[in-house]
Amino acid sequence: MDKQELAAFLRTRRERLRPEDVGLASGPRRRTPGLRREEIAVLAHISTEYYVRLEQGRAPRPSGEVLAGIAGALRLSDAESDHLHLLAGTAQLRSGLHSREVRPSILAVLERLPQTAAFVMSATFEVLAWNDLLAALMEDFGSVPPEERNLARKAFLGHPRSETPLYGISDSIEFRHSVVRELRATRARYPSDPAVVGLIDELIVGSPEFARLWEHHDVEAVPMLTKTFNHPTVGPITVDCDSLTLTDSDQRLVLYTAPVGSRDAEALALLSVWGVEGAGQGSKGRTVDASAPGHPLS
Repeated sequence: MDKQELAAFLRTRRERLRPEDVGLASGPRRRTPGLRREEIAVLAHISTEYYVRLEQGRAPRPSGEVLAGIAGALRLSDAESDHLHLLAGTAQLRSGLHSREVRPSILAVLERLPQTAAFVMSATFEVLAWNDLLAALMEDFGSVPPEERNLARKAFLGHPRSETPLYGISDSIEFRHSVVRELRATRARYPSDPAVVGLIDELIVGSPEFARLWEHHDVEAVPMLTKTFNHPTVGPITVDCDSLTLTDSDQRLVLYTAPVGSRDAEALALLSVWGVEGAGQGSKGRTVDASAPGHPLS
């Protein structure tokens, strides 16, 4: 049970609610944002004293029934409710370190998608494997050191070898918000993973924007259905985005495609040729070297 994280999460969820959201009158004497603690306690069918102690990080572990009542009172989404149970210690945590090893079958899939820019990303936004077209669209991650393959670092700490941040994507603000939300959930799943904790600490210290967003305690990411890359060679390319969860390894297979016959599909085809002849040489299916400096297993 992470008492302090649980306390902060409950407080931020309570403060975002309005009285009218739960059928209460909004009186003129309210001096604090959101609902009062005693109102949440009544809605959750628990004592006010116990709920106050939860928000103060002093209460013992709540039962599943109590957590269900609190989730309903706070109008939590499914993702937020799952996060609540993780923080309270009533959900199964993943043991040890988050996985950075990609299955051979997934590497084979990457090579069999010549018209799709595809890559595999870890729970901490590290690009673990990619195909030629992805290398041509974004960059050949095999040519940079492992610490520069992390999209969270690129989003908040900058791209050391590019004047265009985040590959010129159109939704950079939304992407950064999504990074914070997903890293918050990752932190709850891997509370003792030094790579997870270290990355988050690095971002908090190095980016005031990340530190500000981190204090919101949001965990539900908004799906990105399309994305536009401002590519230096072929210009703007708008792609459809699909993200498939690899449940066993807690990784994601990200696919960028364009409608057949569209100008964007033609641009991807040009990049595909360029990638094979240029940046894509030898890059297919490349993965992180577990013996590299900085890797938790090295």
